[in-house]
Amino acid sequence: MKLREAARARAADAAARARAATLPAGAGGESRFIPAAAVVTAASLYATLPSRFIGGSGGFFTALRIFVPVLALVLMAPLAMTAPRRRIVYSIPRRTAAIGLIAVITAANGTAVVLLVHLLVTGHKVNGHDLIRAAIHIWCANVIVFALWFWQLDSGGPMERWNAAEARPGDFLFPQQADPSIARSGWRPTFLDYLYVSFTNSTAFSPTDTMPLTQWAKMLMLVEAAASLLTLLMVAARAVNILQ
Repeated sequence: MKLREAARARAADAAARARAATLPAGAGGESRFIPAAAVVTAASLYATLPSRFIGGSGGFFTALRIFVPVLALVLMAPLAMTAPRRRIVYSIPRRTAAIGLIAVITAANGTAVVLLVHLLVTGHKVNGHDLIRAAIHIWCANVIVFALWFWQLDSGGPMERWNAAEARPGDFLFPQQADPSIARSGWRPTFLDYLYVSFTNSTAFSPTDTMPLTQWAKMLMLVEAAASLLTLLMVAARAVNILQ
């Protein structure tokens, strides 16, 4: 049974790639380069975290900020080598690997937020300038990774959205879906739309023009807002108070 399911999945992947090859450039999906650049940017932000922004934690953070980006690149390498040119096509193994990649970066950034807040609360020695820099890196990486989650999970993923007959609301309701008259013909949300949703949720701590419709979308936005609140209000405010 498992062999039969695996063969069926491989056949579906091959068919999707064959259909994509017959499409003109730019048709049938969105570019894969912007989401890939977002993953590299998030990993780079984590890799360049100041290693001693909290006294006594330098060794741990140095090891972690090297290990996580390397692991992300290891997971991303097969995705890059097997990706179709220009467009994103549906593939169950590649989608699973992409979700795993996003999960690794999310777990690493979440761990950094939790550990940083814990060390601050327990009264460890703090370097104010490095702490502000770390807060900026963590916040920016937080925006990117949640944008990747929204983009990858909404309505079954990017290819499911592009293959739909019309831009129906899925897990998020965009203004163009609520009022199709303001959308161009064939409009579908792309990664940049989800990046905007993630940014506004991290700054306003609530949805703005795009509403979450399902429980998982609401919970993801809740977690993102909570992480941003901890980073911006507690960590950054504490750093500002000790600059002198």
